[in-house]
Amino acid sequence: MSMLDRIDTLAQQREAFRADVLDGLSRTPKTLPSRWLYDDRGSELFEEITALPEYYPTRTETGILKEQAGEIAAVFGPQAVLIEYGAGAGIKTEIVLAALAAPRLYVPIDISGDFLEASAERIRKRFPGLAVEPVVADFTAEFDLPGDLPQDGRRGGFFPGSTLGNLGRREALAFLARMRRHVGEDGVAVLGVDLKKDIDTLLAAYDDAAGVTAAFDINILERMQRELGADLPLDNFAHEARWNGEASAVEMHLVARDACTLSVAGRSFAFEAGETIHTESSRKYDVEALAGMADESGWSLDKVWTDPHGLFALVSLSAV
Repeated sequence: MSMLDRIDTLAQQREAFRADVLDGLSRTPKTLPSRWLYDDRGSELFEEITALPEYYPTRTETGILKEQAGEIAAVFGPQAVLIEYGAGAGIKTEIVLAALAAPRLYVPIDISGDFLEASAERIRKRFPGLAVEPVVADFTAEFDLPGDLPQDGRRGGFFPGSTLGNLGRREALAFLARMRRHVGEDGVAVLGVDLKKDIDTLLAAYDDAAGVTAAFDINILERMQRELGADLPLDNFAHEARWNGEASAVEMHLVARDACTLSVAGRSFAFEAGETIHTESSRKYDVEALAGMADESGWSLDKVWTDPHGLFALVSLSAV
């Protein structure tokens, strides 16, 4: 990507952020799309979250990847073009790349450009014979892959973590269909899902004792200040994790302790004491529900790998 293209992409993202903020704060209840949690600072904080004792998904999934690396590599096959959605730091990706047989290309996709480039450079150094082509994009919205990707060699989508749970059902189905389009007729995918479990374990994972998740959540308000010049009483907002049984989801909220006003982009939004901004939902799945969603979006669910305690699962999909 040229410098001019990068500047244009950043400008487009900032305008999209502004539009989503104005739309979300105009709603009742107030809400913000979770993708805006992941600027460079948010991405750094999330990497800290993944190492916390309460946050079981990353270490559990990493254990599954290490144990099943050979089987997962066999899904992608030799000379694969690996396309990763929401690449982040790419730590778990290294396990898969190391197991692949002569991969052709690694395409990490992330909304945070600087963070993505740093991760891509680390992958290049770790795998010097591997071509790496990062793509700055919001993978939850429609976008096209670069036109110069190899046409031979199996394309495989890789979507580790539990980010699928951050998407509503309609968004999740759209994402799965988009990934199906990207990989083509012979394509495959491996994705991670957080499984249903006891509520205490879930809530602790999203409200850690050290306050890192709280900082991650509040960073979206700080981002509004940095990028949009928002005027708001930052100390008046607190992070809260809630369980929504009907949606089978942990919700993150920013709660106004006292009545206040938030001003941004020429608009003002009043908050009553106790009113919240819903910033993220993390839905929890069972395999049956996931198989149904795969079927609706052009996939067949082929294989499931999980840990001994049934906390987390990795699944393989094939295009149909």
